[in-house]
Amino acid sequence: MESLGIEDAMNGLVNGRIRIPAFQRGFVWDADRVAYLMDSLYKGYPYGSLLFWRTKKPLRTERTVGPYKIPVKDPEYPIDYVLDGQQRLTSIFGVFQTSLEPMEAEGWLPIYFDLGAADDAQESQFLALKDDEVDEERHFPLKVLFDTTAYRAKTRPLDEVTAERLDRIQKRFLQVALPLQTFETDDPSQVAIVFERVNRLGTPIDALQLLAAWSWSEDFDLREQFEHLGSELRPFGFDSLSEDPNLLLRCCSAVIAGDASPAALMSLNGASVRKRFQEIRNGIEGAIDFVKTNFHCASLKSLPFSTVLVPLSVFFAAEGSKSVKTTGEQRARLERWFWRTCFARRYSSGVLRNLKTDIEEMSKLRHTPDDSKLGDFTCDVTPDFFLENSLNIGTVNTKTFILLLARERPISFVGGQQIALDEVLRDYNRSEYHHIYPREFLKAHPAVNENALVNFAFISSIDNKIIGGAAPSIYRERMDAGRFGDICERAMLPDSAWSDDPAAFFNARASLLSDKAQEVIN
Repeated sequence: MESLGIEDAMNGLVNGRIRIPAFQRGFVWDADRVAYLMDSLYKGYPYGSLLFWRTKKPLRTERTVGPYKIPVKDPEYPIDYVLDGQQRLTSIFGVFQTSLEPMEAEGWLPIYFDLGAADDAQESQFLALKDDEVDEERHFPLKVLFDTTAYRAKTRPLDEVTAERLDRIQKRFLQVALPLQTFETDDPSQVAIVFERVNRLGTPIDALQLLAAWSWSEDFDLREQFEHLGSELRPFGFDSLSEDPNLLLRCCSAVIAGDASPAALMSLNGASVRKRFQEIRNGIEGAIDFVKTNFHCASLKSLPFSTVLVPLSVFFAAEGSKSVKTTGEQRARLERWFWRTCFARRYSSGVLRNLKTDIEEMSKLRHTPDDSKLGDFTCDVTPDFFLENSLNIGTVNTKTFILLLARERPISFVGGQQIALDEVLRDYNRSEYHHIYPREFLKAHPAVNENALVNFAFISSIDNKIIGGAAPSIYRERMDAGRFGDICERAMLPDSAWSDDPAAFFNARASLLSDKAQEVIN
């Protein structure tokens, strides 16, 4: 493994040979964490290696390192871009450099060696101090260690023992060799592999910022475009889409490259992203309109898989102000694919493989419908799905079940009024789904799972209070008699719902729900 001295690192940052690309997040370490890094350097403890990407490819780079503005210099390629280790490198630069003044000192504190602290393997001997906290006789500033003149001036008045101790400290830092790995390529697809593996090691690099750096121009910033798209989708309940950059990037890659894998994403051409962004926007907006109109999905969190928007974006992508018109056969195929994807949990595993297949088949459905095999994968929904799965608001199975209930346009259990599904599904919380057989009643029937999907329906908190813990045969008298049959039909309730026999009701309703699920997937 290569290594990099502290002085070489500082010089590289100042002269522009080492640069922090714009896709890296800003400096986020606090002063105490910087002090602990200094303690690790001093004691020779492991602190991770740096990862540089050496390339002739010009990228947008940050003009600042922590609170310091780096002078503008003409680049001399190749340049080493920091892929991993930015926080450590920025900390080291901020502690030791003396050639630049900070733009703002707030949040950044100088680091001192505590001469009064005992040598201890566990406790740090380095402190981040404000000016009024510094004891000149006890705290020695690290910033002078690499400035010969300043160091000499600072140590000259000290006694011989202290001066020698500081010489040893200086020597340790002068000899620090920062572990370094350099990855050299001009091929973005190879960077995608490194990018993905660095992420797996727990050091996240923002993919949106990476692609934004590659697609940026003076009049186009991908991040701003996504934020603007999110604000436009706010009235429709999907503004949170702008907070899911990975999903948006997959939509971009799927529309442009026909593939949503990391390698395809990182190989996107910036000019293509700019040129086709309206087409991408149309695809995303068309996908959202489709799931809202056909499945009552009123927000991103109400979707069993947000990933379904990726293939749908490919189908609805259109240039300029055009929109995609669907035939009845295409709509039916899209709806079938959606339900099968949700019930089969298609995107719970093998996501990239299944996405690639669905993207290809979605494109065929758009252009050559007779050739498309979209949704032709195994899917079967038995009564056990509703008997064995419990209601858990954040799971795929529960979200799919709720959309199946919403499909029947349920009405209030007590008053018979139409339920405002858009409002209920936009907020997407537990308050509008309650037990058909009340928990209080089921205490006498411990053999059944009170929280099984089969025992839930759209029942508002107000209706639930009216129903209380009474037996179904009793609380049915509190329901709207004129709309009783309609209430039962839309909630998919069998006659046995009012028998006060939980086992009979559970089995009968599970069969009804299974029949409805088989209808939508076939």
